Amino acid sequence: MTALFEAEHELPAPADTEALGEALAAQLRAGDLVLLSGPLGAGKTAMTRGIARGLGVSGAVTSPTFVIAREHRPAPGGAGVPLVHVDAYRLGSSGIDVADELDDLDLDTDLTTAVVVVEWGEGVAERLSSSHVLVRLERRPDDVRVATVQRVSPA
Repeated sequence: MTALFEAEHELPAPADTEALGEALAAQLRAGDLVLLSGPLGAGKTAMTRGIARGLGVSGAVTSPTFVIAREHRPAPGGAGVPLVHVDAYRLGSSGIDVADELDDLDLDTDLTTAVVVVEWGEGVAERLSSSHVLVRLERRPDDVRVATVQRVSPA
């Protein structure tokens, strides 16, 4: 795979999106926050499936839209880093402040022991950590996904 960060990655199939997620997982450690951004159908959950495979966690990775967050424990022989998969799409929809809902999830505690991936996270979950990985996914009219991955750190 070409340089992972600051490059544009064309992802013709969901398997390509998962492969990019798996490559990203090799760069992640407990305490890392990954924010996934993009419209419906852009590949956020496929990216998370790849990250999960790369971390070696157990359990099927599906969109946690209705449960908000799922924790995936390391599988026997996995990398030993749990994955917390959050879907921020519905946060704030009940009239409660998004920041308050994030606080209620207690994700800052998970950030000490797990990789936390937040779908729909850009503009919502940056407050959880001063540095994070931002993955922007787009879906072109030809149905090819395009991803950019960048590390965001305080200035």
